[in-house]
Amino acid sequence: MLDADPDTSGEFPPKHMATRTRPRRAPASPLPQLIGAALQDMKAVNIKVLDVRGLTDIADTMIIASGTSDRHVRSIAERVVERAKEAGLRPYGVEGARDAEWVLVDLHEVIVHVMLPRVREFYGLERLWEPVAAPTQPAPAAVPPRRAPRAPAR
Repeated sequence: MLDADPDTSGEFPPKHMATRTRPRRAPASPLPQLIGAALQDMKAVNIKVLDVRGLTDIADTMIIASGTSDRHVRSIAERVVERAKEAGLRPYGVEGARDAEWVLVDLHEVIVHVMLPRVREFYGLERLWEPVAAPTQPAPAAVPPRRAPRAPAR
C-alpha cells in the first residue's frame, strides 16, 4: 500500500502544483525601449508595440516594424540583435534573415517582426494580436408563447 503524501489533503490540483495564471505583471523591462531606439536609429517605419501578456505565454511584448527594402529589413534586424547583445541578452533565434521579407527576432520576453510593407499588410499581425472587445450579443427576439393544441371539432 502506498503512503499518502503529507503535503496534499486530497485537493486537486495539489497546492504544490499550482500553475501560474496570466496576465502576469512583471516589472517594466528596458528591452522594448532599447529595441525601439534601435528601430528608430535604422529608420524603421510604422513601428507598433503590442502588449500581448493577456493573449499568449510566448512573449510579453511584440514589436512590429517595416523596412523599405529587403536590405533595409535585414539591416534593421541585425541592429536589433546587435543592441540586444550589447545589453547582455542573446536572442533565442532569428528567422527569415536570408530572404529578408519578414525577419523575426526572438528576444525572450519580446518578439520583433521586421517586414516589408506588402508582407505586413498581407499577414496583418496587428489585427491578429490586438485585443478584441467582447462581442455584444443582440437581445433575443420576443417569441410568442406557444398555445395548447385545440381539440378537434366534432
